[in-house]
Amino acid sequence: MRAVVYDRVGGPLELREVPAPECAPDGAVIAVQATGICRSDWHAWRGHDPVPLPMIPGHEFAGVVHAVGAEVRDFAVGDRVTVPFVNACGHCELCAAGQGQVCPNQTQPGFTHPGSYAEYVAVRAADFNLVRLPDAVDAVTAAALGCRFATAFHALTAQASVRPGDWVVVFGCGGVGLSAVLIAKALGAKVVGVDLSTAARDRALALGADAVLADSDPTAVIELTGGGAAVGVDALGHPSTAAASVRSLRRRGRHVQVGLMLGEAATASLPWGELVAKELEVVGSHGMAAVDYPAMLKMVADGRLDISGLLGRVVDLDQAPAELARMDTMIAPLAGVVVATVERRTT
Repeated sequence: MRAVVYDRVGGPLELREVPAPECAPDGAVIAVQATGICRSDWHAWRGHDPVPLPMIPGHEFAGVVHAVGAEVRDFAVGDRVTVPFVNACGHCELCAAGQGQVCPNQTQPGFTHPGSYAEYVAVRAADFNLVRLPDAVDAVTAAALGCRFATAFHALTAQASVRPGDWVVVFGCGGVGLSAVLIAKALGAKVVGVDLSTAARDRALALGADAVLADSDPTAVIELTGGGAAVGVDALGHPSTAAASVRSLRRRGRHVQVGLMLGEAATASLPWGELVAKELEVVGSHGMAAVDYPAMLKMVADGRLDISGLLGRVVDLDQAPAELARMDTMIAPLAGVVVATVERRTT
């Protein structure tokens, strides 16, 4: 098959011929139709998130089942599917509880094994990880939902329990943050977007934010929301935005940490005095389990979630290397989600 491969950190991203993946007894091989070009792929390529080499990037994709293992019962060749970027084992206690996104035995295409910048990609535990696509959701749309959007959806619905009328403040209006703005509005919330970038704030307003701020000073959020937000989201992953989110909350509010804290920031402190005095909740969000995908896909299919404002360019697979390399200098979220389509050659 054709696939984009890199052999060393920061090395050339080459479209080349490689062996097609084998199908495990409990797994499936997916003929990829579309794959998202995600900044997480860039981080792996640049060595910020070490992966085994050589590696085929790609972890958000949609396509058609090409082959299934002998143990697979719920899916068949020809089914249109997508897959969470966390491939859960399907057998542990957390998987049994529907929490596959934190499976301790998880694998991730593009990070632990070859990913979806390819004509075919292998999926483990197919009955547990594959998600059928509604007819109204095409492959490009499904691929754009796979990482940033699904993580934001899980953060707001499962972790923050956003309700109609809640004030939600989103710190960092990048890919995940803009997804959070769109989802929060679809859930009936009132939204404040916070970002230093004028362009990012404009995108947040275009996606429905009720107000935007350039300064992460919690005082402005408290005044704007009449006492503090019900939910704060740090979509950037920085000690200052995490602390600002906590300090922006009303009593018994909920802070959701979505942005990754890297390096020294991984041990950053929070204003614990306010957490205790106001009985605040602090939770993390990591992807979304396959069992929760149908609710999100239903909202996309019936129009309650219109992600067209998040989409950027659609390119061919042979353009994927250049698109990933462009992230060295571009502000990827403001360019929209770039998706590569994959066409298999006929012989």
